[in-house]
Amino acid sequence: MRLLPQRVCCKTAFDQSGPRFGVPLWICLALAMLLTPGAFAAVHPVPLEKNTDAAKCLECHQDKNKGKSVHSAMATGCLSCHEIRVNKDVTRVKLITATPYALCLTCHADKKAADIKGTVHPPAVRDCLTCHDPHASDNKNQLLKPVSGGEKENLCSTCHQTGLNVPKTGSVHAALEMGCDTCHLTHKTGADPTPENRFHLTKAAPALCLDCHDPKDESLQKAHQNQPFATANCVECHDPHQSASPKLMAKFMHVPFADKSCDACHAPAKDGKVVLTQKDAKSVCVTCHDDKAKLIDTAKVQHPGASGDCTDCHSPHASNQPGLPKTDSVAICLGCHSDIDELRKKAVHHQPAFTQGCSTCHTPHGGDNDHLLRAKGNALCLECHGPDSVPQRDEADHLLTIFNGTVKLPDDYYKKNKVAILPLRFGLGHPVEYHPVSDVMDPADQSKVKTPLSCLSCHQAHASAQPDLLVKDQSNNMEFCDSCHKNRLNMKETISPGN
Repeated sequence: MRLLPQRVCCKTAFDQSGPRFGVPLWICLALAMLLTPGAFAAVHPVPLEKNTDAAKCLECHQDKNKGKSVHSAMATGCLSCHEIRVNKDVTRVKLITATPYALCLTCHADKKAADIKGTVHPPAVRDCLTCHDPHASDNKNQLLKPVSGGEKENLCSTCHQTGLNVPKTGSVHAALEMGCDTCHLTHKTGADPTPENRFHLTKAAPALCLDCHDPKDESLQKAHQNQPFATANCVECHDPHQSASPKLMAKFMHVPFADKSCDACHAPAKDGKVVLTQKDAKSVCVTCHDDKAKLIDTAKVQHPGASGDCTDCHSPHASNQPGLPKTDSVAICLGCHSDIDELRKKAVHHQPAFTQGCSTCHTPHGGDNDHLLRAKGNALCLECHGPDSVPQRDEADHLLTIFNGTVKLPDDYYKKNKVAILPLRFGLGHPVEYHPVSDVMDPADQSKVKTPLSCLSCHQAHASAQPDLLVKDQSNNMEFCDSCHKNRLNMKETISPGN
């Protein structure tokens, strides 16, 4: 075998590989890297001895030891993180680990994302240097920028655009100017899906809000019509960052609340406690929503969770999502449906199930179909993925509606989530042309099903370990097709799925 010199470029290596030299391109590139000691190490501008100490480094790199916040590792010497490699007359300096993240974990093992249960701040999953200077900085914790100030000065604004694009009629939380760390600790997390852990908060509302907002303030009491609010969850009504409305009001408001008609539901407070106009919350709700009460009581398939207090699931005042879910449109269901919550651990999620909300496909108060589905069989899936899917536009609220207006989606839902529209004709056309998507009838007797088939024959409804949500977490390849098509020479020869 002829070894190519290091200076040979990729094109030359390609031209010279093949029958004449018998050296494939990938081998040439590998050899070139092997012949270059410390290929990914920086070449030092001056020669150094292998055992050079930190004092020598600081003769040139004294700036690395200056700043209001100096990394404690600097006291242990440069060679606690770096190593010097000398090969003939070339000096290279590299990290003692393969990546900066791995180096940080040698001291900060408690920050290892793989060992943390709960929501981890995304930059902390892979690269500490996204936010931190490894040597010194003028900012707390060696941050590259402060976490307060305008868009260009604020480190958090590098990724988060919160508070930067607010309409003239909207409002921004003054706490943003104080700095994001007023409310957030970026490395705070935990196994329990509490607001503190999910959003890296210093503490949960209302305690967090009461650090700045005194519930005894007369102007605040007047704004809340003298109803007790000190123990309420402030973020059920207010957005903690920005809003298109004044006073940081949530996007969707209950009509009496929006009209400031508090007396429609509340009597004057007594002994600092909320007093309702009816005996309980559900009795108050059904004075306006009697249609929902009738649906809950008379539904063919009933939802046990809907028979309780309406405020178990709904905020009576406001929410950032349609339908006024008390937490969000996914968590509000998963609190009871732990079996579905377990599916969250799988790598690939069906967007409506874990992002948009369970009520996209299910009727939360009761319905006519099994599992409270909004439609039977393939009709449910084809409402979004069928060729005849035509979401109606709600211009007033900038929303799209499906299922005859009963489900509301963001107006960019289809584009943002790249919703696949299947090119079906006469029930054929997915995953390949002429492939059926519904029951195949017996040619000899059209009243009998030869091969039962539906979307769920191939796909899972909630989550999968593999892309495309294929059943049994299988990969999308011919092995999956073989579960029905046993004869690759005659793909029409099939067996029923699952047999």
